[in-house]
Amino acid sequence: MNPSESAQIGQDIYALIKTLYPICRSITGDGVRNTLSILQQQFPLNIREVASGTQVFDWVVPKEWNIRDAYIKNKRGERVVDFQQHNLHVVSYSLPVHKTLPLAEVKPHIYSLPQQPEWIPYKTTYYNENWGFCMAHNEFAELIDEEYEVCIDSTLADGSLTYGEWLIQGDTDEEVVLFSHLCHPSLCNDNLSGIAVVIFLAKYLQQRTNRYSYRVIFAPGTIGSITWLSENQNHLDRIKHGLVIALVGDRGAFTYKKSRRGDTEIDRVANHVLRAHSASASIVDFTPYGYDERQFCSPGINLPVGRLTRTPNGCYPEYHTSADDLDFVTPQSLAESLALCLQIIDVLEWNRRFLNTNPMCEPQLGKRGLYRNTGGANIEQREFALLWALNLSDGENSVLDIAERSGIAFDVIHAAACDLERCGLLKFLP
Repeated sequence: MNPSESAQIGQDIYALIKTLYPICRSITGDGVRNTLSILQQQFPLNIREVASGTQVFDWVVPKEWNIRDAYIKNKRGERVVDFQQHNLHVVSYSLPVHKTLPLAEVKPHIYSLPQQPEWIPYKTTYYNENWGFCMAHNEFAELIDEEYEVCIDSTLADGSLTYGEWLIQGDTDEEVVLFSHLCHPSLCNDNLSGIAVVIFLAKYLQQRTNRYSYRVIFAPGTIGSITWLSENQNHLDRIKHGLVIALVGDRGAFTYKKSRRGDTEIDRVANHVLRAHSASASIVDFTPYGYDERQFCSPGINLPVGRLTRTPNGCYPEYHTSADDLDFVTPQSLAESLALCLQIIDVLEWNRRFLNTNPMCEPQLGKRGLYRNTGGANIEQREFALLWALNLSDGENSVLDIAERSGIAFDVIHAAACDLERCGLLKFLP
């Protein structure tokens, strides 16, 4: 992408985030369906419904939660907490409640952040039936000792868990999984940024010819990936690489978290691309904590799936608060994240092995138009790349192997290998 294209795509990604921002999402319910319906306008998705009570490995698909309204009113009928103003005001999966209580009985059901007194926290009670509200600590401190009407107009009943997926068929049936969680309410970086970047990444992939097939999955965090893996466990051998993409809209440096195996091709590719992109990029080892990479990398599944973020979860103050809003993410960061994802995929696509067809000493490159006409002390990088590609194309080394050993950028080695293939000096190995 040139600068003008990058600027426009960043604005387009941001516009999608802005459209999705007001929707109250959770791990089930109409908020997820509404989100997927909007995504379908951008990119084809198959919507799957998995009934409540379905056994998925050690878990059970929960009851479906929906909410219409919620508030806390003082004695004057004023809403001191109002779900209509911000959907973080309600603890996700709160049971329905409507009663009048003294402040002392309301307080245990209110969450705030004393250290960040102007922000609303994000809280959930998915697997522990309860109810609650969240509010800015400054406003919480102003509540006076009187009775309050508390109302959460919600339902928790048998329904289903909803996720969306689409397969972009490539030249082979080997798959690359692109996963993004969509269960969070009005939080822009976590994870509207991941959802929107993956949608635009998929749109790019849909428009071109690819060696791999790409499976795009949007599902609730944890229970969504567990459900998908349970439903598809007989086909997991098709997955050759994978990326969980989240938190890619903030201004922080990129962080790649390795797969459980730690030395898979996607781990090496991401390391190569991030190191070339910026000295401030980080590569971290796998831990069984974080997002859905831990399900794809659980010991019984152990797929080559890593995670790409900017600032990781829990490592910025705005994380899981109302400050993760439309001002926290930027079009520039979103466009840069999309470009980096495309670079990772391009390396995966082009990371092939070649065989030198003329291995008895160096072939004469000059007569093939591949070498400079006059000799000298300095060798240009392109010519260095030609020599490395010729020397290491023994059928065992991939383009990435050659790039890592030579210290020359992957795209330079790849271009050299393609030039040599066109001249008949290298042969591509399937």
